[in-house]
Amino acid sequence: MLEHRLALAGRPAAWTIDRILIAKPVLTAISMPLALVWISWDPSPMRVVGGLGFATLCFFVPDLLLHSKGQKRQEDIQNSLADTLDQMTIAVEAGLGFEAAMAQAATNGKGALAEEFIRTLQDMSIGRARKDAYLAFGERTSSTDLRRFTRSVVQADTYGIAIASVLRIQAAEMRLRRRQRAEEKAMKIPVKVLFPLIFCILPVLFIVLLTPAVLRIIAAFT
Repeated sequence: MLEHRLALAGRPAAWTIDRILIAKPVLTAISMPLALVWISWDPSPMRVVGGLGFATLCFFVPDLLLHSKGQKRQEDIQNSLADTLDQMTIAVEAGLGFEAAMAQAATNGKGALAEEFIRTLQDMSIGRARKDAYLAFGERTSSTDLRRFTRSVVQADTYGIAIASVLRIQAAEMRLRRRQRAEEKAMKIPVKVLFPLIFCILPVLFIVLLTPAVLRIIAAFT
């Protein structure tokens, strides 16, 4: 599980498995004395629960940070996939092979997707089978679009389908899904704004508008 989360986060140099496994008990050991001192000031049940919760949270802090980093990286891959496939489609239609188009996209591109392309090419350069390298490429991400793309590439390679048409179709589908995700997020905005509006903005607005009137009514009857 930890190995998979590291793969999703791109295996940053500062985040090795050994360091994470060491950091978890160290953070817990540091947090326990702080929690005990806080509880000793007022040993109420709420403070005991809060202190234990704080120590537990410190134990899982590396996991939370790693999950957050992996989530941002997967979003970067998801957002840049359609544009990258367009570039690869143009390169393949211009006469380049699929691996050459991937290398060009990795060289010209930046970000997580370019890094994954480079790693896939490195896997093939050291003798790994193309099918295995592509499938491993898909397994290193949580993006359903990218996994669907790698499966399409494997099938095209297996059955001899023209890779240019596969790239063109996949790029069109990626753009459509990206637009649908953007529309879905836009539709959720009113619902997300509703609760802060009701519980934060409207009460303050009512206080500002009604306070002078209430003060005048109180003054009139006193």
